[in-house]
Amino acid sequence: MSKPDQYNTQMSSKEGKDSKQKFFTTYTYGCQMNQHDSERLAGQLKSIGYEYTEELTEASFILINTCCVRESAEKKIYGKIGELKNLKINNPSLIIAIAGCMAQKDREKLFKKAPHIDIIIGTHNVHQLVDLVKEVEDSKKHVLAVWDQAEQLAPDVPTIRRGTVSAWVPIMYGCNNFCTYCIVPYVRGRERSRPLQDIVQEIHQLGLEGFKEITLLGQNVNSYGKDTEEYGDFADLLQAVDKVETIERVRYMTSHPRDINDKVIETILNSKKICDHFHLPVQSGSDTILKLMNRGYTTDYYRELVKKIRKAIPHASLTTDIIVGFPGETEELFNETLAFIKEIGFDAAYTFLYSKRSGTPAATMSEQVPLATKKERLQKLMDAQNEISLAIHQRLVGQTLAVIVEGASPRDENRLTGRTTTNKIVLWDKQGTEKIGQLVNIKINTAQTWILKGQLVD
Repeated sequence: MSKPDQYNTQMSSKEGKDSKQKFFTTYTYGCQMNQHDSERLAGQLKSIGYEYTEELTEASFILINTCCVRESAEKKIYGKIGELKNLKINNPSLIIAIAGCMAQKDREKLFKKAPHIDIIIGTHNVHQLVDLVKEVEDSKKHVLAVWDQAEQLAPDVPTIRRGTVSAWVPIMYGCNNFCTYCIVPYVRGRERSRPLQDIVQEIHQLGLEGFKEITLLGQNVNSYGKDTEEYGDFADLLQAVDKVETIERVRYMTSHPRDINDKVIETILNSKKICDHFHLPVQSGSDTILKLMNRGYTTDYYRELVKKIRKAIPHASLTTDIIVGFPGETEELFNETLAFIKEIGFDAAYTFLYSKRSGTPAATMSEQVPLATKKERLQKLMDAQNEISLAIHQRLVGQTLAVIVEGASPRDENRLTGRTTTNKIVLWDKQGTEKIGQLVNIKINTAQTWILKGQLVD
């Protein structure tokens, strides 16, 4: 069984626990927006007397926040749900709740497949958890809360953050792009922007609570403000957030290449706190495939965008997402993608096998690529990208980089880890003077494909 989420909250120790105390635990799959939703769900549970526990058998409430972007994620989640059946048999008062994109998509089907589930919460209903818990406690019956579309932004709810250094702040919800492979617009709804002042106030407060770094979240952050003229655009938001004095760094994700503009690039160039890391999912290096994907841009457009960014901010890092084996991708079209990543020279690429999602246009397209072919192409792509990433990292050897201390390395407690403004992961031997959240200088002496290693500079 996978490890439950960890939260930045004062948890009771196992000794001296009140026998009447109720405990919860959560499992989260998928994107950063899902992880933030879990923080909001956990906060609501705490507000009605639940405390967090890592002990699954101790929990009286288990929440699984789901993802349905890929079939592999769904299978894994159904397996996890199945594992909970015996816990429910042994403890009939246990409440099991399923939230997130799979809950939004499958709804009542989940009850039929797994009758031991008590609550199903859609992506637009996250703020209703307290009422849903009370309803199931009173009725002892299944409770379904899934809106097709949110009529307005959800109200603020208590939130328990998973970390102490970095925090997520959603700036908008939903997506209007309808890429032919993607289920997100169907399960997250249309784009809705949060008021600019609410975002700024939340970030200011997080800074007062000790958070050093903020990540602005949205399915497409570059679309911020397009649904209303009241808040300005994404560049206006970045300018406002850059002025918040209580924090040190601002990141954002995810950007759609079609919607980033000169104003955003100039804003980042002139900012003090906006990180110089551009994550621009290209998805394919073939114009034929991009058109089939309904991405709304060409490879030439993407090339020009990269040129603009690198001319304005030469030291900026550039990362991307790429889907391999999209329907209709021939060996020749795949080779166009392979050539494209070598031409652009991405710092890193997050690569995925195309996965059918029922309800999306791509799922019914002809010329589906065999799995074995997809895997072979994926390996070629990863091998090529790994060479590029290593070469870029090797150029950083000897340089001194500013890093925020995030904590101990997961593999070695004697080493600390942190990230640069260009989103490079850096490891170094702990000297004992560093504090979590502190900005330190690390001289890089070793380069690897995914990480840099160095030493603390006084």
